[in-house]
Amino acid sequence: MQRMKVGIIGCGNISGIYFKAGERFEVLEIVAAADLDIARAKAKAEEFGVPKACAPEELLADPEIEIVINLTIPNAHYFVDKAALLAGKHVYAEKPMAITIDEGRELLQIANEKGLYIGGAPDTFLGAGIQTCRQLIDQGQIGEPVGATAFMMGHGHESWHPDPEFYYKVGGGPLFDMGPYYLTALVALMGPMRRLTGSAQIVFPERTITSQPKAGTKITVETPTTISGVMDFASGAVGTMVMSFDTWAHNLPRIEIYGTEGSLQVPDPNTFGGPVRIWRTSERSWQDVPITRPYEDNSRGIGAADMAYAIKERRDARAGGQLTFHVLEAMNGFLLASEQGRHYEMTSDCRRPEALPADWPHT
Repeated sequence: MQRMKVGIIGCGNISGIYFKAGERFEVLEIVAAADLDIARAKAKAEEFGVPKACAPEELLADPEIEIVINLTIPNAHYFVDKAALLAGKHVYAEKPMAITIDEGRELLQIANEKGLYIGGAPDTFLGAGIQTCRQLIDQGQIGEPVGATAFMMGHGHESWHPDPEFYYKVGGGPLFDMGPYYLTALVALMGPMRRLTGSAQIVFPERTITSQPKAGTKITVETPTTISGVMDFASGAVGTMVMSFDTWAHNLPRIEIYGTEGSLQVPDPNTFGGPVRIWRTSERSWQDVPITRPYEDNSRGIGAADMAYAIKERRDARAGGQLTFHVLEAMNGFLLASEQGRHYEMTSDCRRPEALPADWPHT
């Protein structure tokens, strides 16, 4: 099989698992590593046997590279995505694909005009845990889904992250940091959203870093750190979501789906495995469900591999642009609804991504 040649821009901590994707997924051949810090790019290239280390501009000018995996910081995603598309490359970006709705819409337009693919993380919904949940829903094990809840609640990053300031600026916060995992999982299981509303607030206007090396540094918080939202899905189901960096402790599930014949506990959408639990009217108790799908370990990069196969097969990528933009619009929609005191009507639509076959990529 002819592999697709891939260049990675952004050689920070998360890049390691993506470089490993070039070893794990036979459709991907990672041929270049780029970073503003050339020494960092060279270190990753040497570690993973990548033949070329260079500046981002050199990578984008390389005619051999077909797909760019963009692992830069979120505030740079739009600019790197756009530059890659204008250079004639397909793009797979870390979440979120951009910060604003207009940026995301522009990227989709450029990709469409140039006949290119754009998509991105998270691809955890393709993992064994959520795909097992997808199978149970598709089999009617809980009847028709009518509701959902999603909770991501903690107390922020300043006590452990070495450079946590970004998480409290525009484009950060719990919504843009962790929201993509939860919203993407919900769309994969429930389908697209039709409208939503929300309330958002900054609870602590200033935070003090207690982790090294910046302990004692003050952070001015510029983005909401607690967001509560309600989603109306196109199917008619209603969902509730809470994202918070202001919670010391809680005892809530990560995601639950409620159906006419039962309920489903969905595993952490920031991981690929289980556990999965189901409650059905026939048993009337929670039961553990065996994981039936592949990719239970950390399989980041599977979305990029699926995109490569999709390009070859001329089909939609599962972690494609319509899905990533739909999630981006929803995140902005929650904040707009809170600011304006109204429901936000979604302007985008997306297909519920196709389930990942058990024998993928052989079908």
